[in-house]
Amino acid sequence: MSELILVRHGQASFGAESYDKLSPLGIEQVQLLAQHWRSNDEQFDHVYSGDLLRQRETAAILQPLLVDSAQSPNIHVGLNEYDGTPIIDLYLRDHHQSDTPLQLPILDRKEFQLIFEAATSRWIEGSLQPSADDIDFEPWLDFKARVHNTMDELMARHGNGSRVLVSTSGGVIALALQRVLGLPDAQVIAANWMVNNSSVTRIRYGGGRVSLSLFNGLSHLEKPQLRDKISFR
Repeated sequence: MSELILVRHGQASFGAESYDKLSPLGIEQVQLLAQHWRSNDEQFDHVYSGDLLRQRETAAILQPLLVDSAQSPNIHVGLNEYDGTPIIDLYLRDHHQSDTPLQLPILDRKEFQLIFEAATSRWIEGSLQPSADDIDFEPWLDFKARVHNTMDELMARHGNGSRVLVSTSGGVIALALQRVLGLPDAQVIAANWMVNNSSVTRIRYGGGRVSLSLFNGLSHLEKPQLRDKISFR
């Protein structure tokens, strides 16, 4: 059997000028994962990453674990996370009911998460209506097809017992879970909210079969003195 090992990027820089960059904690989370794997003699045949900076930074930290450590990560835009900004913008413009108008950036983490969850529910329902100016908006069905097709492409390309490391994001991992387990769309976004930074999800495939062997694993952060390094956002 071959294996896809999907890693959610380390913590990004929420509230900073650019979200798309690992925070100091995010760098440490991925370094701890690399150390944990190295101590267990884990190696990988290939590494892929989306082209978002936080994904590429994560892949660069894990790249020395390749059997051929001179091999560079393969960049695949099919592994990019959906862009939440136009989704939230459309939700706030057309659906959010409040006496106090909201606009991005929303710096309070709890308030942001509530808005984000409501916006993504509307997105999956197909009730967000972009205008011609909303060029960065990716419909849910397009995102879903993109990720499913990318998973199928990687599995078709790398068989014969290959171990393929993938640096990506929570939404992509949740859709990979759907590809394996056949989850309904509403459960996909619920799974998205469960995927921790630097967590590991393993998918085994071969002989026409695909199975999930691990979801959201955090064995590198299980020691009591490291549990405060677990984060979602």
